[in-house]
Amino acid sequence: QVQLVESGGGLVQPGGSLRLSCAASGSIFSSYTMAWYREAPGKQRELVAAIHSGGATNYAASVKGRFAISRDNANRTVYLRMNSLEPEDTAVYSCYFVAGANYYWGQGTQVTVSS
Repeated sequence: QVQLVESGGGLVQPGGSLRLSCAASGSIFSSYTMAWYREAPGKQRELVAAIHSGGATNYAASVKGRFAISRDNANRTVYLRMNSLEPEDTAVYSCYFVAGANYYWGQGTQVTVSS
């Protein structure tokens, strides 16, 4: 079992920045992927960014160049740095952890971009 605790959401003005954190604990082995998804009202949940065990990353086209995902393996934490935020980035952001056939979700954190 893996537990995920997210933090860092909130209200920010357009053009601003936020950093989300997700700390994993529990039965964690060395090879795993962590990612951030988001779900906006009336829209399907979408992958924002993912980072794999070797450090490879992938991003949604809409956030490439503005968001950066990173991980601290020692602390089993993944971060999502979000710059140049736009109102369209408003959503509930959820952390996702997957290792083999096992996957887990965080509780979600609200990000609201509004003036």
